Amino acid sequence: MTDTVDRSPDGARLILTCGLPGAGKTTRALQIAAERGAVRLTKDEWLRALGSSPWDTVANERVERELWRLAQEILRHGLSVVLDFGLWSRAERDEMRAAARSLGVGVELHYLDAPPDELWRRIDARNSTPPWQDEPIRRADLDEWLGAFEAPGAGELALFDPPPR
Repeated sequence: MTDTVDRSPDGARLILTCGLPGAGKTTRALQIAAERGAVRLTKDEWLRALGSSPWDTVANERVERELWRLAQEILRHGLSVVLDFGLWSRAERDEMRAAARSLGVGVELHYLDAPPDELWRRIDARNSTPPWQDEPIRRADLDEWLGAFEAPGAGELALFDPPPR
């Protein structure tokens, strides 16, 4: 059986959003999905829909695993997918890029960054809106995450496909 997925810039794409909370991943994912007619999979929305929260580590891992499985299935059908995850580690981004390439699709990485004080300003504003007001992110959480996040460098970014013109 031959690979029938179109690897051209106009073919199916795995589009990854990468960044810390407050960086603008969901806003960018919504924009890309609308512009390209892509399926958007946003982990936080699925967790809430299933009665969980981003703070539930076990549910978080399960939902992420299932959304990744679903994304691959959608890609096999020739449709583009925007994965709205944080993708904090290079290993995770490398694994997804390799798996998508094995399906014959292009892979984009949209890294969104902002200074810590701007991230906190956005998070603090979001904390006052549903559903975040019930389980807000604390500044101490953001400070911890800043140390754990592996920002993609120029070398890693060069491994991904550019967005189509």
